[in-house]
Amino acid sequence: MFRKLRGGLLVGIGYMLSPLSWWNDLFFNLPISLLFGYLVGWLNADWFLPGTIVGYWLSNVLGILMMQVGAMDMFLAGEKRNVKRDVLIGLGGSTLYTLVIAALVYFHLVEVPAFLMNH
Repeated sequence: MFRKLRGGLLVGIGYMLSPLSWWNDLFFNLPISLLFGYLVGWLNADWFLPGTIVGYWLSNVLGILMMQVGAMDMFLAGEKRNVKRDVLIGLGGSTLYTLVIAALVYFHLVEVPAFLMNH
């Protein structure tokens, strides 16, 4: 029972962080990525935007991995896990999603707020 509850919690939090909930970027992923960019920007001010992109990617990776682990806890508790495969799927999916978002910003199909560009 504990594994199923923990799995449900991981799936819920992971969903909020994952690219599957793009509408929640405003509340979860963007604040996390901006904080990460801000912290990296302390080292070098030019690293703020790249740090923000990396932070966004990491929050998406974390979300996908949390969903995978949670789903395994909920539905496949007794089966053997392939952690390497799960991590690769999480990294691949999140990287693809982040590249698509970065391309949309680069080609001005999605506008970035001015305060991000003038940091």
